[in-house]
Amino acid sequence: MSGKGDVNQPTREFPEFPASTSSTEPAPAVGTEEPADAGRRGLSRGLILVLGAAALAVVVLLGTQVTGLWPSWRNPFAEETTDRSQPPLLKSIQDLSRYVAAEGNFQVVVDLESDRKYVPDFLVNERTLFVGAGSVEAYVDFSKIGEGAVKQSADGKSVEIVLPAPQLGDTNLDIEKSYVFAEKRGLLNRLGDVFANDPNRQREVYRLAEERITAAARDSGLAARAEANTRKMLEGLLRSLGYQTVTVTYAAP
Repeated sequence: MSGKGDVNQPTREFPEFPASTSSTEPAPAVGTEEPADAGRRGLSRGLILVLGAAALAVVVLLGTQVTGLWPSWRNPFAEETTDRSQPPLLKSIQDLSRYVAAEGNFQVVVDLESDRKYVPDFLVNERTLFVGAGSVEAYVDFSKIGEGAVKQSADGKSVEIVLPAPQLGDTNLDIEKSYVFAEKRGLLNRLGDVFANDPNRQREVYRLAEERITAAARDSGLAARAEANTRKMLEGLLRSLGYQTVTVTYAAP
């Protein structure tokens, strides 16, 4: 060692660290992490990401249920109905001069059976029980009032009117209220439907139901009810115009 100060003195060594008495393993290097801590931190990070993704999915699903929050997502497999019907075609227009004075609602049961002789019923047999509901209108056609049918008295206090006889309109079969109650068909009839299905097979029962409703309307007194209602309507109308006596009669049908 030189005696001239500390300029040429050798570098002093750092004191040694005492060796650990509890473990012989070297101390971990500075700036490194133990594997167990890194695994726990990675697992926590992954769990947070999974929970965040699940929360985002819930928010999106709820948002689609709120109008205006997100646009609705269309199901690509949803059923769609396309209406390719043609626009209505106007055939004709006519002015009506009918006064519908009464209407009758009827219901009939049609029991139609067709079979063949010497053939068992279980092979060839058709029987249909059909419940038909329909209505018939009774009206007076004012357009058929001829000249001289209306006579007014000299003093203007009374009037006489001769009207055409009431008529019955066509039977209107209500398809929504009509139905097949029971149907029995033979084996050969059912096999025939497989190869040649007839969409108009029930047309016959419809026709019979309309005929029976029309006949019932004729015998129901519907025309007489129309006469009384029309007379009552005209009497009230003409008396409101100042006539004191109103006489309404009907021509022979």
